[in-house]
Amino acid sequence: MQYATTESRTSLRATLRLLGLSAVGILIFFIPVTLQGKTSIPLDHMVGWLRTAMGETGAGWYAMAMILAGAVYPLISGQWRRSQTDRIFLLLKWLGVIAGALALTGMGPAALQTPDMLPFLFNKLVISVGLIVPLGSVFLAFLVGYGLLEAIGILVQKLMRPIWRTPGRSAIDAVASFVGSYSIGLLITNRVYGSGHYSAREAAIIATGFSTVSATFMIIVAKTLDLMDIWNQYFWLTLVITFVVTAITVRLPPLSRMDDGAEHREPVGEPGRRLALAWQNGLQVAEQAPSLPRNVLENFRDGLVMTISILPTIMSVGLIGLLVAKYTPLFDWLGYLFYPATLVWGLEEGMALSRATASGLAEMFLPALLMAEADFVARFAAGVVCVSSVLFFSASIPCILATRIPLKVGTLVLIWFIRAFLSLLLAIPVAMMIAP
Repeated sequence: MQYATTESRTSLRATLRLLGLSAVGILIFFIPVTLQGKTSIPLDHMVGWLRTAMGETGAGWYAMAMILAGAVYPLISGQWRRSQTDRIFLLLKWLGVIAGALALTGMGPAALQTPDMLPFLFNKLVISVGLIVPLGSVFLAFLVGYGLLEAIGILVQKLMRPIWRTPGRSAIDAVASFVGSYSIGLLITNRVYGSGHYSAREAAIIATGFSTVSATFMIIVAKTLDLMDIWNQYFWLTLVITFVVTAITVRLPPLSRMDDGAEHREPVGEPGRRLALAWQNGLQVAEQAPSLPRNVLENFRDGLVMTISILPTIMSVGLIGLLVAKYTPLFDWLGYLFYPATLVWGLEEGMALSRATASGLAEMFLPALLMAEADFVARFAAGVVCVSSVLFFSASIPCILATRIPLKVGTLVLIWFIRAFLSLLLAIPVAMMIAP
């Protein structure tokens, strides 16, 4: 009798964790709330309150401290010694420190202090990212820590092999990237590949097709492009377009020609019992999950590390990209490669959008920065491309190169081009259908 009571309490605790805590995460990230005349998701409201409480001066010094911490961290951890890529990025991080100092103090060449250069990059992007990623990571503990992620993974297992040519377990990688970060997704992928449960092609598909920026980063893109009024439409349509592009890309070279090795299968439960299996798996994870304070603390720590890792390169690579876009024809030339995808839909700002899309190879935020003043269709398409193209040199490409997955820079650039082109081709008509 005592055993039955204990088991019942355990089951109730796991159920409350799975349903209750996961519901809090869903509320924070996906349910729009109107406060003081502004409609947005609760996380965005919280960031706004925090920034107001800190004041612009306080928020600026906070961002500068995080940038400096990001440049110092590789020196303390010894990470810069691992490869030539890490040494290059250490240099870029210290360039980011210089750029951040110039933005904060208003010193330096007048060309860098124009409203569309350092001030825009620092005030609109870096400070926002510096606040939203750590705060968002706290609430990610609710969304990903108590069984919801694994339950969703079970539910979509049956789709993964026929559509994306990956094992069912890769669904967890995909969801982890969208609600966590590409670094979390890549960490999972690298571990599973290293243990022999993914082939080289499967690992490459997951790394280049699912490991995109997280929901918290998407909020920054949506805010920059003035899309928060349609946040849920933007989020879910971007998710769909990203995965449709991945389904097409896996059937094209170079991914289609990679060695697939032996096909890896895993048990998926009896037919007709998938929902029950997902529920049981979610409950098991919820029961075994650490306490909420510990989970929040671990997520917050990971969020801080991610923040200091990306802010310096956003400043340096972002500034380099803006300077190249403003003073050189490089993105104009690359933009011609994407122009057919905009021309076919008769988009008035097609060339500007094509040019912005090309800039995304350097830094995923650049298309949003360059199209912030465009009309709705161009802004929405740029917001989708920022996320759906997945690959960019300021962060995701170096992360992939640091894994065991056999992908070279040239292959990654080719996959980026295919993804960006297809993303434009799909995002523009979708934007036209939902345009106000």
